[in-house]
Amino acid sequence: MLKLYIGNKNYSSWSMRPWVLLKQAGIAFEEVKLRFDSLDAGSDFRRAIADISPAGKVPVLVDGDLTVWDSLAIAEYLAERFPEKQLWPADAGARARARSVCAEMHAGFTALRSHCGMNIEAALPDAGARLWREQPAVRADVERIARLWQDLLTGHEDRLLFGHFTIADAFFAPVCMRLVTYALPVPDDITAYVRRVQALPGVAAWMADALAEHDFRPFQEPYRSAP
Repeated sequence: MLKLYIGNKNYSSWSMRPWVLLKQAGIAFEEVKLRFDSLDAGSDFRRAIADISPAGKVPVLVDGDLTVWDSLAIAEYLAERFPEKQLWPADAGARARARSVCAEMHAGFTALRSHCGMNIEAALPDAGARLWREQPAVRADVERIARLWQDLLTGHEDRLLFGHFTIADAFFAPVCMRLVTYALPVPDDITAYVRRVQALPGVAAWMADALAEHDFRPFQEPYRSAP
């Protein structure tokens, strides 16, 4: 059976992507959570992940003797390993576009990621309002994401980015979490897409697990001193 190593579900956005992809696609796997105690060298987390991945980060997928790290590499591997799941769109043009938007998410939107860390159990509208006022790069990231989603949803506004669930929806699921946590202002059609993503069984299962963790990690919490 596949084995997926992840971090805390409340905080680990990169872990969320392949976990949701596997869960929503109905691919059996074993979850192994490595609790974040610190990301510093010598921490329990760093020691544990060093035995699994040369990159020293989660997520990591293990399939027999093969170890795959990095969320995009994991997604590509799963798409090849389980072609019947149609994790990429069938149409070549749509598939190229889906890869493009996933690569943009993978490498970009650094302001949103750095200022608005994923924190599913928290409600931080005041922090979100301040960031929206003071951080033009955050506004630019959110506005770019909204335009990107709107372009993809044209013609199927009541569905997902490529009509059916794909890697693209899994990759943007943590963005949906951030938009909700920080109450960042987006158009109504974007809010509706966020709600559709939240309602996906794989996403809903991750969120439920995150809310059940009750594992406050101060080094992941720039805006709260306690839950």
